[in-house]
Amino acid sequence: MAHIDAGKTTLTERILFYTGVNHKIGDTHEGTATMDWMEQEQERGITITSAATTCHWTQEFQHKKIEGAPEYRINIIDTPGHVDFTVEVERSLRVLDGAVGVFDAKSGVEPQSENVWRQADTYHVPRMAFINKMDIVGADFFHSVQTIIDRLGKNCVMVQIPIGREDTYVGLIDLMEMKAYYYRDDKGEDIEITDVPDDMKDQAEEYHTKMVEQIAELDEDLMEKYLEGEELTVEEMKKALRKATIAGDAIPCLCGTAYRNKGVQKLLDAVIDYLPAPTDVPDVTGTDMDGNEDSRPSSDSAPFSALAFKIMTDPFVGKLAYFRVYSGTLKTGSYCLNSTKDKKERVGRLLQMHANKRQELDEVFSGDIAAAVGFKTTTTGDTICDEQHPIILESMEFPEPVISVAIEPKTKASQGKMTDALAKLAEEDPTFRVRTDEETGQTIISGMGELHLEIIVDRLLREFHVEANVGAPQVAYKETFTKAVDVQGRYVHQSGGSGMYGDCKVKFEPMDANAEETFKFESTVVGGSIPKEYIPAIEKGIRNAAQSGILAGYPVLGIHANVYDGSYHDVDSNERAFEFAGSIAFKTAMEKADPVLLEPIMKVEIVTPEEYMGNVIGDVNSRRGRIESMEDIPSGKQVNSFVPLAEMFGYATDLRSKTQGRANYSMFFDHYEKCPKNVQEAVLKEKKGK
Repeated sequence: MAHIDAGKTTLTERILFYTGVNHKIGDTHEGTATMDWMEQEQERGITITSAATTCHWTQEFQHKKIEGAPEYRINIIDTPGHVDFTVEVERSLRVLDGAVGVFDAKSGVEPQSENVWRQADTYHVPRMAFINKMDIVGADFFHSVQTIIDRLGKNCVMVQIPIGREDTYVGLIDLMEMKAYYYRDDKGEDIEITDVPDDMKDQAEEYHTKMVEQIAELDEDLMEKYLEGEELTVEEMKKALRKATIAGDAIPCLCGTAYRNKGVQKLLDAVIDYLPAPTDVPDVTGTDMDGNEDSRPSSDSAPFSALAFKIMTDPFVGKLAYFRVYSGTLKTGSYCLNSTKDKKERVGRLLQMHANKRQELDEVFSGDIAAAVGFKTTTTGDTICDEQHPIILESMEFPEPVISVAIEPKTKASQGKMTDALAKLAEEDPTFRVRTDEETGQTIISGMGELHLEIIVDRLLREFHVEANVGAPQVAYKETFTKAVDVQGRYVHQSGGSGMYGDCKVKFEPMDANAEETFKFESTVVGGSIPKEYIPAIEKGIRNAAQSGILAGYPVLGIHANVYDGSYHDVDSNERAFEFAGSIAFKTAMEKADPVLLEPIMKVEIVTPEEYMGNVIGDVNSRRGRIESMEDIPSGKQVNSFVPLAEMFGYATDLRSKTQGRANYSMFFDHYEKCPKNVQEAVLKEKKGK
């Protein structure tokens, strides 16, 4: 996981080469990388979809396989760095036990590195850092490690230091062994191992002592031994560092250059040394079908449980469901339960995935990542488990889309084809949504950014052969209340025979639209003025009505509804009537609650040479942006700002022209803010004019 262009895919390609999976090194620049198999990835040189693969590695000591050491199996998921494809990182982190954060040696922590690091914090994933690109101009290992400490607040333990930098980078010093590794060829196979060179002895001793002190601080027994003046053994230090890494208390830091094949084998050894095996992490927890807490140990003998983390449409085998097995085993042809939906599923085939290639499996075991063919109802985030021992594991939460465009097929005949294709793409990607605008009848697609939607439209053409016209991007505005109101929702309908009667009194209060909970419903009805069975219907009516506000039909956020009174009719009252009453109450409340429009505010981080600072800041201000802070970085200045998404369309081109193509930026959604009055009026006018 890393910022875009830090070298994740290149590193994965080298790992596949050294572990014997590939016999030729793939290259992202030439479009020959195994993991970037999509045409769009090969053309653009970026990763779009996370690709899973498996390799095997036996640990080495001084570049020789350790005799009698077991062969370890490593499951790898190579994730995208671009913020538009953040869903791929989110779901991969949910099912992996450890992560390697890849950092550019020149830039250190970049905006998207921070983002993915926070995602890993959410799922408590143990990590280590690989400072890549040690051979490029401006590379600085120690500065990059310092950025991890300063910006991510992590306890970094350097277990290696580089020999040279930029074009003089020739190898590394292993601070555990106190040996120097010189890479004599560009294939990373001719490695000379010597004692630490004289000109680096002082520096190596300094960092070795620092590393020993840091590791001693992580373990009480070692601290005692260290303070008594005893020397700590390499085994003791590795064991203590492994324990601290798994607990999230330390980040082992390594260096190398994946493109020049330096430091990759040492990274593989470190993955086995410091990152957890499935048996090292706590038992996976979830709930049973009655909502009681339950857990499963990582063991083949435990009942089967797994989490589906990705759905993919494969042109040859149909729908593929990628899943991570947490406990038990699963065989081809057997049945399992989708406990999230309480539906039985048949396992048609089990496949071991290697990017887009597949290998048939008869059985999968605890800790495996595999794909199944034949699941009918399973979607991203669903739990699949043993029918006799059901458990529902914690699912995943995905960010809401922030940008929308209208799309229509170029020919009438392609309408049905486009609808099917969009439904399949939406099933694959939880951050991509499709809806029909009720007023205009247009199909609206929503996603995480302009590039995200551009790739979707490209995939429609290439994979589903649907040519489409796309409208201008639209911002995903929201609506909210600004004051508390007390209303009555009453629905009475008489049409011969039994009628409909529902009556509820509801207090609505505004809540923080950026809080984790953006809609809250409660009932304080006493004395049976509304029977209990009708309360959920009122909630359903309010929730459904909140999908479309009265200002411009945008979803409504930040509301707390409390139904406290009402009345019912013995014959005419039913759930449908109370649902209508809830909906009427919401619409009445919204008219009285001074509703306002909320717009998405993006966190924009711009890296620019110093001479263009004035132009960049002036441009941000002209876009209703506000500058949060400015930092000095090796390549110039970094400007941190918040800008409304509505003002950011076409920004990439404007920024290039203002800085002669030398600045770049990254942006991701941060929060919603109330629209200024003139902007709200303009948006509403445009919406009504359509």
